[in-house]
Amino acid sequence: MAQSVYGRRGIAVAPHSLAAESAVAVLREGGNALEAMIAAAATIAVVYPHMNSIGGDGFWVINGPGNRAGGIDASGRSAAAASRDWYGAQGISGSIPFRSGVAALTVAGTISGWGAAHRLSQQSLGGRLPLSRLLADAIFLARQGIPVTRSQSVTTQAKLAELRDQPGFAETFLAQGQVPQAGQLFKQGRLGDTLALIARKGTDEFYRGALAKQMAAELAAVGSPLALADLQAHQAKLVDPLTVPVNGAQLHNMVPPSQGLVSLLILALMERFPGWQQGPESAAFIHAQVEATKLAFRVRDRYLTDPDFMALPPAELLQPARIDELARDFQPDLALPWGKTAKPGDTIWMGVIDQNGIAVSFIQSIYHEFGSGVVLPTSGVNWQNRGCSFSLDPAHVNTLAPRKKPFHTLNPAMAQLADGSSMVYGTMGGDGQPQTQATLFNRVMRFGDHPQQAIERPRWLLGRTWGQSSDSLKLESRFDPSVLAELRALGHEVETLAAWDEGVGHAGMLIRHANGVLEGGYDPRSNGAVAAF
Repeated sequence: MAQSVYGRRGIAVAPHSLAAESAVAVLREGGNALEAMIAAAATIAVVYPHMNSIGGDGFWVINGPGNRAGGIDASGRSAAAASRDWYGAQGISGSIPFRSGVAALTVAGTISGWGAAHRLSQQSLGGRLPLSRLLADAIFLARQGIPVTRSQSVTTQAKLAELRDQPGFAETFLAQGQVPQAGQLFKQGRLGDTLALIARKGTDEFYRGALAKQMAAELAAVGSPLALADLQAHQAKLVDPLTVPVNGAQLHNMVPPSQGLVSLLILALMERFPGWQQGPESAAFIHAQVEATKLAFRVRDRYLTDPDFMALPPAELLQPARIDELARDFQPDLALPWGKTAKPGDTIWMGVIDQNGIAVSFIQSIYHEFGSGVVLPTSGVNWQNRGCSFSLDPAHVNTLAPRKKPFHTLNPAMAQLADGSSMVYGTMGGDGQPQTQATLFNRVMRFGDHPQQAIERPRWLLGRTWGQSSDSLKLESRFDPSVLAELRALGHEVETLAAWDEGVGHAGMLIRHANGVLEGGYDPRSNGAVAAF
């Protein structure tokens, strides 16, 4: 088993090594954690194009000066024209398609998040590095080419049939009509030029400049309901994260429309469950967490949506009395019924901590693999399909409405620990995100794992993952067979995944210990790395 990476002056983790290196290069130049994360976010959008894009959304949870927690919601709303009637007029009923222009119905917010982070860095942290420096690695890699990862090649092949005919997809993501192979050089010149334009003119160019006008026209041409006015109305929002105490730590996660509340609920529920601390790979631990997940998803499916449309304030759902009541349904010797549809999502999570203890937990996504599949012809922007998570059922909590934020699986996690240390952690993987977050936190805090050990141990997922049609409890095959047998005896429908299956997520974790030592782990299921100095 690999060991965690240590550092003293700065540390970063990403699911692609080049993104982690971009972050640490900025830290070496005296940049702070926010500046470093902008650099990593730009690089990852280039080197992991099947997982994320500047045409998607982003969320930031930040440990600021004096351990003050903050956040940035850089998620977009649906188009003003996007209504159930509009989709009905297109002959669409039942559900919104995953691909094509009609799936590209929400504003892409991630670039606004970079801008908000850059302003916050300058105003509150003395940041001095310009966007031109922070985006330099990404611009070079887009123009000069990246080595294709196995993950990109395999995902492109797996999704080719449904994406090949989407506007702009083939000319962007195929090489002379063929799926690019691992190690092949892959260039994204139009994207590089767009990043260079943003570096020169600022992030506002994406929403209110000539670039915005061009993208709005091209979105309309592929059948998207988005218009220039939707882009112009968008702003990233500074928010206070949700928080809950667990095991002497103060846990923080993103407010709705993120499912950060679910991640907090799982860990708060487990603190109330008896008898599960039998080992980091034990059936008792897995059973307790799976049952906590089911209970937390009950709350999610009833309440979570755009906060402007929620029936209750999010913080009220984390009140101790509510959690106590929910925890009473836990049965240590019996699995609760389960039949929900869990959705996978292609996303990246990254973390950075600088020498002053400023920490960022960051997540950026286009929802499904390659998002809507639509690539705008001039800018090379691959637009997200996050809006297809809206329901066309008027009674559904996440029913579509104009200028509404869709429910997000994205949620970056942070913990402030009782001894003065802090932790950022997270993963990609749709509904698997809160499950893996809880796994990592408990393995480190309850069982004493170091970050790399916690990440490398076999993991599990309740629900669907890529290429799977069942909603079973799926475990990597490295678990002891006796664990699977115990879980089946408790009533879980158990299936096995490959030994190191990326369907359980690309996870990462960074810790700043009370003595200032920095420690981190990355996921060998990804192309990731921890970089430190």
